[in-house]
Parts: sequence; C-alpha cells; structure tokens
Amino acid sequence: MSTERKVAVITGASQGIGAGLVRAFRDRGCRVVATSRSIRPATDADLVTVQGDVGEAETAETVFKAALDRFGRVDTLVNNAGIFMAKPFTAYSQHDYASYISTNVTGFFHMTQHALDLMSKQGHGHVVTITTSLVDQPMSSVPAALASLTKGGLSAATRALAIEYARSGIRVNAVSPGIIKTPMHPSEAHQALAALHPVGRMGEISDIADAVLYLDGAGFVTGEVLHVDGGQAAGHHMP
Repeated sequence: MSTERKVAVITGASQGIGAGLVRAFRDRGCRVVATSRSIRPATDADLVTVQGDVGEAETAETVFKAALDRFGRVDTLVNNAGIFMAKPFTAYSQHDYASYISTNVTGFFHMTQHALDLMSKQGHGHVVTITTSLVDQPMSSVPAALASLTKGGLSAATRALAIEYARSGIRVNAVSPGIIKTPMHPSEAHQALAALHPVGRMGEISDIADAVLYLDGAGFVTGEVLHVDGGQAAGHHMP
C-alpha cells in the first residue's frame, strides 16, 4: 500500500459539484474516497466509493475506515454534501427542517470530527466546506432562510475550527458559491439565474473545483470563506 499520494474524501460525490470535485482531484493524481446515498461502485483503482447517508454517524465511520484500509491516510476532506430548497420561511415543513439539519449540519459534524481526529494524529490535513453566498447576501427573489441557518453555521464553524487547529498543521476553509450550472437547474431557468449575479452569468462546476483546489494547495490560507459567486457577496449590480 502506497501512502505517498494525497488522499481526498469527498461527500455528496455522485453528481453535480461533487462529481466534478472527484474528477478534479483525480486529474491532479490524488486518490479519492467518494460518498453519497446513490454513488455507484468505482472501476478506478484509485477511487473508492461508499454508499451512505452523510447524516448518519455510521457513514463517516465507514468512509474513513475505507480510506485508511485502502490508502492509509486522508489529507483533505471536502464537505460538499448539502440540500437546498427555496421556500418562504413559513412554508418549510418539519421534514424540510430535519433534512436540512441532517445533511448540512449533522453530516458536517460527523465527517469533520473523523477527519480532524485522524489529521491531528498525522500532523497535517485540510478541511474545506461548500457553503452558499446567500449566507452573506440574502435575496428576496430566493427565499432560503434554512440554507442561511445551516450553511451560515458552517461558515462560522470554519473560522472557529481554523483557529482551534491552527497550531496542529490542519487548515480549515470554505468555498461560498453563487448559483452553479448543475442538473438541478433546468436550462430554461438559466437566463433568469444568470441575471442574479453581477457578472451576468451562472457559475460552472469547474469554478468551484478550481477554488477548492486552490485552497487545498494554499498552505498559508486558513479560516477563509472564499466567495465564488460572480460578485454576489460584494453587492448588487443594477443594469
């Protein structure tokens, strides 16, 4: 078993941004352990897939055991798994709330605890979490208070953990996307969604992958919430 090449754990990895992150890390020569509820078995010897609900503690245990058994280390955790539902606040159901907490918060908790425990023993590591620009710039046209409640907590935790582990060789960062062109957004909505960004376009999956890879290699950057949102967090552009 070789332990020389970097190993990344990526959650929510079966589609959209997560699948793009798997490709990006593999293109860099990194080995990857990818997890989601619906992920398929891998044929790539340097890619391990684990089916599971990130909100269940057992999933994190299985993922990190698989990483250590197969590759002997974990250098990077990408907390990408997340759900998003735009609704007026009073329209959210108890089930909506429970789903948000389970995936966005509990999943982060279990995965990050396992990662930081292992990385502390290794003396190095990086945790990067995908949040949302709506945390910093809410929009009346996109009511999403549960996203702000949960993802905003992750942004705060990112800064807190960066300070807590700053002397441990572990960095903790986040990427805060705007609206990214993924299959969850139908093509007929792209023009309207593009107009919500000051630069006038939606983001690409590669924009987020590039940001994560930048942070992963930026050894002097920790506690950063990097906005990759076409200017949304900076303010509003009036045509």
